[in-house]
Amino acid sequence: MAKEKKLVEAITSMEEDFAQWYTDVVKKAELVEYSGVRGCMIIRPDGYAIWENIQKELDARFKASGVQNVYMPMFIPESLLNKEKEHVEGFAPEVAWVTHGGMEELQERLCVRPTSETLFCDFYHNIVHSYRDLPKVYNQWCSVVRWEKTTRPFLRSMEFLWQEGHTAHATQEEATERTIQMLNIYAQFCEEVLAIPMIRGRKTDKEKFAGAEETYTIEALMHDGKALQSGTSHNFGDGFARAFDIQYTDKENTLQYVHQTSWGMSTRIIGAIIMVHGDNSGLVLPPRIAPVQIAVIPIQQQKEGVLEKAAEVKEKLGAFRVKVDDSDKSPGWKFSEQEMRGIPIRIELGPKDIAANQCVIVRRDTSEKIVVSLEEVDAKAGEILDAMQIDMLERARKHLEAHTYETADPEEFKRIAAEKPGFIKAMWCGDRACEDKLKEEAGVTSRCMPFAQEKLSDTCICCGRPAKAMVYWGKAY
Repeated sequence: MAKEKKLVEAITSMEEDFAQWYTDVVKKAELVEYSGVRGCMIIRPDGYAIWENIQKELDARFKASGVQNVYMPMFIPESLLNKEKEHVEGFAPEVAWVTHGGMEELQERLCVRPTSETLFCDFYHNIVHSYRDLPKVYNQWCSVVRWEKTTRPFLRSMEFLWQEGHTAHATQEEATERTIQMLNIYAQFCEEVLAIPMIRGRKTDKEKFAGAEETYTIEALMHDGKALQSGTSHNFGDGFARAFDIQYTDKENTLQYVHQTSWGMSTRIIGAIIMVHGDNSGLVLPPRIAPVQIAVIPIQQQKEGVLEKAAEVKEKLGAFRVKVDDSDKSPGWKFSEQEMRGIPIRIELGPKDIAANQCVIVRRDTSEKIVVSLEEVDAKAGEILDAMQIDMLERARKHLEAHTYETADPEEFKRIAAEKPGFIKAMWCGDRACEDKLKEEAGVTSRCMPFAQEKLSDTCICCGRPAKAMVYWGKAY
C-alpha cells in the first residue's frame, strides 16, 4: 500500500503551492521532460498526443472557414525584419540571432522567427497583384523562438509550438470580419473541446500586439485565480502593407493596399487545460481532447479469462481511444496512474464482474463508480464521456463566475486585488496612465475590454474621470 501511495504523494497539493503542484503534475504525468537547452522542453508522447488532438481539431475548424496551410522559413533576414519598425521594437528583447554559418560570419544576421509577419508580408508582396488574387487566407503550424528570461513548461518557453494564421484582404471590413471570426473559432474550440469557458474581448493599446491596429483575445481563469491569455487575433489594417508595399489593382484599375490579419494559439493552451481541470491526484483531461479516453484495468489478471475479456471489452469500445493496462503493476497502482494521467474514465474488470456479466466504470472527474452490463458498456461509456465533457465545462464556468468581481470603488478594487484571486470588472477612462497606476498599486493588468460591455458606473476606477469602457482586470501568467 505504501508503494501505491507514492505516485500521488509525489504531487504537492495545489492549496500548499500551486506553482509547485503544476510542475509536479507536468513531470509526474510525463507530459514533458527538461532538456539540456535552457528554457526549452522535451514534449513527451502523452504531452505531444494532446497537442496532436488540439492540432487536429483546430485545423479542421480552420479549413472549414477557408484557411489553407503553408510553411515559411524559420530564418528572417535582419533587413526584412527592420521594414516594420514598431513590430521589430516590440520583439527586439526576445529575438535570437544567427551570426555564423559554419565557421564563416554571415554578411547579414538572420533572426530565428519569433513570429512570421514579415515573411508573410514579403511573400504577399510577390504574389498579390490584382483583386482577383485576394483574399489570401493562410496558416502555418511551426515552432517559434523567443529568448525568455523566466520559463515554465508549456506556459513560457524559449521555443514553443503553435499555429500562426496570416491573411490578406481587399478591404478593412473583410479583415475585421476575419479577425473576429478566428477569435470566435478559438473560443468555441476551447469551450466545446477543452471545456474551458473564455472571456472574449479587445486588448488595450498598451497590451495589443506590436504593429497591430487592434488585438482581440480570449482570456481564461485558472484554478488559482490567475488569468491566462489563451489565443489572440490581430487586425493590422494596412500598416504592414504600406511598410512592405503590398498593393493590388482593384476593379477600377486603381492601386490599393491590402488589409491584413494574424492570429495564433500555442502549446500554452495545454497549460490552461492542466490548471483549469487538474486536481491533487494529477491531470483531469476533457474526454474530447484526451489521448486515451478509457483505461481498461483487469483485476486479478492472472486468472483464466480475465485478460481475454478485457480484450473483448476493448474491441467493443472501438469507437473510443482505449488502452488496456495489462502491466504487472498492482490494481491500486494502475488506478493511481490512470488518475495521474487524467484518463477520463477507467473500467475495472475482474473475475466476479465477468461472472456477473458486468464491469465498473469510474469517472476521473468525480470518482463516481457506475456498475454497467458488459452488453451496454459501449453505449454507457459514450454517455458518461459526454456527460463528463459537459460537467467539466459547467464546473469551470461556475469557478469563473464565482471568482469574477465587480466594483466602482477604488479602495474596494485594491482590496479585491489583494485578497481575492480572480477577475475584477471595473470601468476605465482609456488613459494609459491609469492602466499603469493600477498595475503599480494593485498588481493587476488589463486583460481585455469584453465584447459584452456593462456600465458599472460613469467614472474610471482609477482617476474618477468619465469612463469609456468596462475592463476585466487581473493577475496573469
